[in-house]
Amino acid sequence: MSKPLRIVFMGTPAFAVPSLRMLLEHGYEVCAVVTATDKPGGRGKQQLIQSAVKQYAEEQGLAVLQPEKMRDPEFLSQLSALRADIFVVVAFRMLPELVWRMPRLGTFNLHGSLLPKYRGAAPINWAVIRGEQETGVTTFFLQAAIDTGDIILQKTMPVGPDETAGEVHDRMMALGAEVVLETVQLIEKQAYSLRKQDDAEACPAPKLFHETCRIDFSQPCGEVHNFIRGLSPYPGAWTLLDGLELKITRSKPVIDSAPVQAGQFFTDHKKWLRVACAEGSIEVLELQLQGRKRLGVEDFLKGYRFSLTT
Repeated sequence: MSKPLRIVFMGTPAFAVPSLRMLLEHGYEVCAVVTATDKPGGRGKQQLIQSAVKQYAEEQGLAVLQPEKMRDPEFLSQLSALRADIFVVVAFRMLPELVWRMPRLGTFNLHGSLLPKYRGAAPINWAVIRGEQETGVTTFFLQAAIDTGDIILQKTMPVGPDETAGEVHDRMMALGAEVVLETVQLIEKQAYSLRKQDDAEACPAPKLFHETCRIDFSQPCGEVHNFIRGLSPYPGAWTLLDGLELKITRSKPVIDSAPVQAGQFFTDHKKWLRVACAEGSIEVLELQLQGRKRLGVEDFLKGYRFSLTT
């Protein structure tokens, strides 16, 4: 009888936890978990906040490594001493080659897109922003260039026309865990065939910054709607209202002839609030004004008075 695989799991946010749980529930030996260092947080940043993966790993009694630098000699020595057969990476940082080449069966990563589409830090957001009706997850063996390795396994999932990036993320967590388990099983049996990525089909999914999340109402309403849901609930698509930052987290495209210029608000002051686009308008369903909590539009209009065209 062959020895069970020894796995080192690398991940940080909540997205990675179901994959780690799935491996443990199916009897795999996770000899250590590598995750981000604890970060200052809480009121006044007086607390050290553990990653979601660390919290779960410690609940399961797993060894946890938290290197500040992946090339740190002490960390590399600890990692090598584990004699892992495979490294599994889910939502973690970029690894140097001397790390991903360490295990005898290689290192694979779970990525939240159908590679080579949406290579980069924010694949779920960009798939929704671009109006994709289908996305999925990919496992691939790491190589030097980010998100370019040979594909082991891919599974698709639909994206609804009004679904937010957050909702896609939550469904993808469960699908990703299944694919991580199946990938480990395939590698264990040496029953996989690799597929090279076609760079000609690649498109980027770069990291999102605050300024790139500002809404451009000079676009058609369908594209603005996709932009809003692609950034909801985080980091949030925003515009300005009376000089304050306003995040719009849910919307509906309306094919109408807006009576004002693109970017201007109009409302009945009771039940609806819209913003004109280049073509049609956006009906705001949920929003958050700077310094206030997130509200449905009717609750927002009850407490906010402004002079707008009706």
